[in-house]
Amino acid sequence: MADPKSKKETPNIDIYKAWCKGCGICAAFCPTGALARDEAGFPYVKEPEKCINCGWCEIRCPDFAITVKQRNDDKKVREEGEEATQQ
Repeated sequence: MADPKSKKETPNIDIYKAWCKGCGICAAFCPTGALARDEAGFPYVKEPEKCINCGWCEIRCPDFAITVKQRNDDKKVREEGEEATQQ
């Protein structure tokens, strides 16, 4: 059973505004409401702690303007990169 004291890592959600056309598909498909739309219709991360890292926003985005990564993945990539440069 999971340790109730351990804190869940919040995923890193990147929205590339230059690629986004503001269709709202990502916010519409977000099952937890972590994403919302601003006054202009563009998405933003409203409540990052609600993100469950399901990837629906990333999969559904027609412009590839959003990515979701577990923060641990970023650390692993950096560590692997450091190991490769040390060899």
